[in-house]
Amino acid sequence: MGIDIDNWDYVVALAGNPNVGKSTVFNALTGLKQHTGNWPGKTVARAEGGFEFSGKRYKIVDLPGTYSLLSASVDEEIARDFILFGRPDCVIVVVDATMLERNLNLVLQVLEITDKVVVCLNLMDEAERKGIDVDHRSLARELGVPVVPTSARKGEGLGLLMRTVSEVIAGDVEVAPRRNAGNAALNQAVDELIPMIETLYPGLPNPRWIALRLLDGDYRVRQALENGELARMGFETPDAAEQGIVMGAAGGS
Repeated sequence: MGIDIDNWDYVVALAGNPNVGKSTVFNALTGLKQHTGNWPGKTVARAEGGFEFSGKRYKIVDLPGTYSLLSASVDEEIARDFILFGRPDCVIVVVDATMLERNLNLVLQVLEITDKVVVCLNLMDEAERKGIDVDHRSLARELGVPVVPTSARKGEGLGLLMRTVSEVIAGDVEVAPRRNAGNAALNQAVDELIPMIETLYPGLPNPRWIALRLLDGDYRVRQALENGELARMGFETPDAAEQGIVMGAAGGS
């Protein structure tokens, strides 16, 4: 399934907690066609690969394994910034079917940033072995995005995963992400801030997340606001935006 990842139609980010089988999913989807290195200015490894499905080429960027996107560590900063500013066409969030509750925090944070999400419910074979019954259809209804059960080590569910990603990107699947309602005062502040952000930075795909992070005092987002990075992201093509956030990461704290 490996292809020339220097040429692609879509970019897919692969996110997940540590030890959920994310690397296994990445390797199963990309085969031997991978590039590895470090994120610019960082010592954190960056792996890219690709697959082809229905005549379209998909580049996958394997993000560092993180428990959250709140930028408390370099790994979290890289993962958050790529999803926020890199404009992937879809984000696959890999979760462990045997420890689902712990993994959902990251899923909900990603859903605050983008609608284009597919949850990869991995390690279903382990869940079955332990007698854990996970209703992926009910989970999909609760989250408002597709949930695909997989056992990546056995190659099970990967075809459906690829098809679902392609359908989400094409808009063939209706998504209605569940987002944290928060308290009334916070919602009012967010609602007041979003129009200002949209006026100053037209074209940004995720003004709600930016508003939330600014209200939370997020240094990285405030820095992007002050140095003009947000303004550039609003007008750039997705390819340029991806390069921009890589360059931005090199100068991050």
